[in-house]
Amino acid sequence: MRVLIVDDEAAIRKTTRIAVETAGHAGVEAPNGSRALAQVQEEDFDACFLDVKLGADDGLEVLACLLKVRPDLPVVMFTAYANIATAVEAMRRGAFDFIPKPFTPDQVRSVLAKIGRTQALENRVQALETQLAEEAPAVDLESAEPLMQRSLEVAFKAAETPVTMLILGPSGTGKSVLAREIHRRSTRREAAFVTINCPSLSKELLESELFGHVKGAFTGAVGDTHGKVVAAEGGTLFLDEIGEMPLEIQPKLLRLLQEREYERVGEAKVRRADVRVIAATNRDLAAEVKAGRFREDLYYRLNVIGVTLPGLRERPQDLPRLAESALHFFARRLGKSITGFAPEVLAAFAGYPWPGNLRELRNVIERAVILAGGEVIGPEDLPEQFAVKAESRVAVGARVSLAELEAEHIRRILAQARNLDEAAKTLGIDPATLYRKRQKLGLL
Repeated sequence: MRVLIVDDEAAIRKTTRIAVETAGHAGVEAPNGSRALAQVQEEDFDACFLDVKLGADDGLEVLACLLKVRPDLPVVMFTAYANIATAVEAMRRGAFDFIPKPFTPDQVRSVLAKIGRTQALENRVQALETQLAEEAPAVDLESAEPLMQRSLEVAFKAAETPVTMLILGPSGTGKSVLAREIHRRSTRREAAFVTINCPSLSKELLESELFGHVKGAFTGAVGDTHGKVVAAEGGTLFLDEIGEMPLEIQPKLLRLLQEREYERVGEAKVRRADVRVIAATNRDLAAEVKAGRFREDLYYRLNVIGVTLPGLRERPQDLPRLAESALHFFARRLGKSITGFAPEVLAAFAGYPWPGNLRELRNVIERAVILAGGEVIGPEDLPEQFAVKAESRVAVGARVSLAELEAEHIRRILAQARNLDEAAKTLGIDPATLYRKRQKLGLL
């Protein structure tokens, strides 16, 4: 690293530079604040040591000037006038660390090692974020459809407040994507965004996952654990498919929302929580309340700000743009020179009901890019359901398996039904069975 050493005493600068250089780094000296500021503007530095008492200059003011030019520069303050108040003020103003004089070479080398570890972690996080961006299409939260525009407008206005939100809409419409964007636009953006998928766990495990448990609370509880509420402290807790939450846990969630209090499983101690809750579901929660499967008080507490995302079939104006965006992403990722879609493909897209919504669109286009042999996606690159009209894709008596017939029937019923309960009733199965079948078919 290149390290800037700012002190009005030449002996201190020399001692610090020797410690820096013996640690394998390069040291550059500056006798005052103005010279230090000029050097930071002209050259790149990886760290800085700055004296609080800098002759005629105030080291804390110099700190502010340096960070204004280089907000990411780790600045370590040192002074012979060390006290808690000075340390706290320096850290409050953005200092990386604080060393009291007289200091030893080991202290200098130790703080440099700490800076190196921190920068390595930051680089790793940046690399992971880049990797994630390359593995998934960019988030598209624009729309030409008035219905979608109104939903996004409400969501983004509420994002800056701490209000609890409920996102409704069919599976695959981007509810979790919107929840993450709401968190990103909130004042809690620097804290964690933590997700719990409510249907994926049993009642006992879901409660433990949410609130944590103590040793011996149940069979297999071999130690104390913190739940997702603790993990989301200061940030956002996203409850995906809240409509699947068991009735037994709902009062405890209501308490968390109303009182900001909870208890770990097997423990009587009341704990406080500072989390913002966003919930999402593809169920009609008002109907669930009437059916006695969801608490009315919890429903109203969650639905302070409600946002409904329409299905892809209700966004015909957005479909071509979304398809093009996915095409360019997968073509770039797979190293293929594909420029667009044949007119027949766009016509097939427009006439298809898209029961799996955005998730299905992405899967269809990824498959097409993999199979495409030319520069344009043609009808031959699409799955079978796009080859002929929807009414005759899979018919009774056709040379297809029972599994294919069942899958197509489920897709059509889901596309026609107003909600999942209505679809389950039409199919003659319970909602839990329908959930498993949708999962198997990739329609979640």
